[in-house]
Amino acid sequence: MPQIVYVPGSSQKICQLTGQRDRERQQPTPNRTEARFGLVGTDLGFSFEHQGRLYFLFGDTFPTTPHTRHRPEGGDAIAWTDDATPDDGITLHFITAPDGHYLSPRVPGIALGWSKVPVGGFSLAGNMYVIFVTDYSEQTRTGRSVMARSGDNGRTFEHLYDIARNKFYNISPAVVNNAEWPGLPAAAGQGVLMWGSGKYRQSDPYLAYVAGRSVEDRAAWRFFTGAGAGNKPQWSARLVDAVPLFGHPVIGELSVTWNRFLRKWLMLYNSSDPRGVSFRVADHPWGPWSQNGVLFHPNDDKGYCHFIHRAWTDALPPCDHVHDPGKEAVWGGDYGPYVISRYTEGDSTSSTIYWVMSTWNPYNVMLMRSRLRRIPG
Repeated sequence: MPQIVYVPGSSQKICQLTGQRDRERQQPTPNRTEARFGLVGTDLGFSFEHQGRLYFLFGDTFPTTPHTRHRPEGGDAIAWTDDATPDDGITLHFITAPDGHYLSPRVPGIALGWSKVPVGGFSLAGNMYVIFVTDYSEQTRTGRSVMARSGDNGRTFEHLYDIARNKFYNISPAVVNNAEWPGLPAAAGQGVLMWGSGKYRQSDPYLAYVAGRSVEDRAAWRFFTGAGAGNKPQWSARLVDAVPLFGHPVIGELSVTWNRFLRKWLMLYNSSDPRGVSFRVADHPWGPWSQNGVLFHPNDDKGYCHFIHRAWTDALPPCDHVHDPGKEAVWGGDYGPYVISRYTEGDSTSSTIYWVMSTWNPYNVMLMRSRLRRIPG
């Protein structure tokens, strides 16, 4: 069978997407978020289409001013863009409070402090649906995922239901036409596929599905329990029955998108073994999934000592000055790899994907570009 492989050297940083100044290039970022929106630093950046705009969900965000009710400690941020092309950067417009600075999303009854963030979103029937995670603790490395709905394009939210405390903590959703994927629990209309991971950076991936007409009903979720003869998927109403799509218990944040050029589902996730951002592909949402390949390595692809800080130690003298103030001894790292489907390019032989990646130190989000190629079987 044909294989999808990474084109070595093709993973490149386009720009620092958030923050005021690109530390590596020593020039203003395209969005100058401190001056325009009072935003010093943030992470994550899952994206999805809604009402003709591309929305980004950012995680724990630091403001230029003291915390307020509009920007509580550990609050998050949501932005959108109309840009059709990303090669010169993406112009972001943040949802703002009356003072013109970014407005942190709030879900009544849900704590959204440090490490309690929006991890995925989708648009359906005119509403914006965002999955938030809360109750995170370092001891359990997990918490609770919840489904929230916004009818005003991300300014306000209401809590619909709790999703799970395991297997589906971080979630990457995708809206599909059911008829295009025989084997889903519903044969017509739209549905939402939900790929999930549980204990943070210690989980295999799982898959769930909910019909579009029932997306506001937690009891309507169905969980993938394995594939039978002819790769026919089996489903259960019980979360406990969900089985891993493959074994690689390193996953935290993940991104799953349909690559229309290669005709493959593409999954990205950061990995500790092998080090870097891993990718896998599959013909069907449930697999079988390919062996993992490395899409980005922080050493090989000019991350460390370029736009990701390598900690200063006696054994490792300074090789960059991109660190946040006072964090010379703090390692940066690569995480939160999310494909931006709007910008995917290619043909049947290769595809260029655009994606975001957080770097921890500096604490901001980078816009990346990589190329995948099909090798005939």
